[in-house]
Amino acid sequence: MDEPPENNRCSVCDANVRMTFQSICSHWFCDTCFLQFWDLDDVRRQPCRCPQCKRAITLLIPARGASIRLHDDDTHVTEILRVIDTYNRLYGKYSNGLIQRIRNLPFLLKKLLLDMMYPEQLSFPMRGHVYLAMTFGAVYVLSPVDFISEGRLGMVGLIDDLIIVLLCFLHVAAIYQECLLAPFIL
Repeated sequence: MDEPPENNRCSVCDANVRMTFQSICSHWFCDTCFLQFWDLDDVRRQPCRCPQCKRAITLLIPARGASIRLHDDDTHVTEILRVIDTYNRLYGKYSNGLIQRIRNLPFLLKKLLLDMMYPEQLSFPMRGHVYLAMTFGAVYVLSPVDFISEGRLGMVGLIDDLIIVLLCFLHVAAIYQECLLAPFIL
């Protein structure tokens, strides 16, 4: 589910898709479906729920082609991206809880790994931040200095290593989510 639907059809309305967006739960939506769903007056006070899995949608990411088409004179695309940017700014703050961040972790790390493969997708400071956090986590895990010693407590001593790795992943995912929440329109 990393790419938009192959047949270029929306998974909700089954119509031809002009622009696709991926939600934090990895489902894809067309711009028309999402905008109609979000335009319901009683829904605007809280994040929309995915019609497929019922998870709160706190982040929408346009397909790679949508940000490239920004340079065209298509006012429809520009307007849709502005609305999605507004939605992300309104409801991106709902993913600040620890449980929600852990639930978002697989999606964000998978997307980050894919973006790391393309140099134009991430800025140099973001890449450096990711490498620094992962290096810190690896050095801590491999170093003999621990908060809880594996020598004395055996397998229980691995708990601090797992916590440090999880914190590094959460930190990188939070920074990456902030990059994704940056406006699509320059």
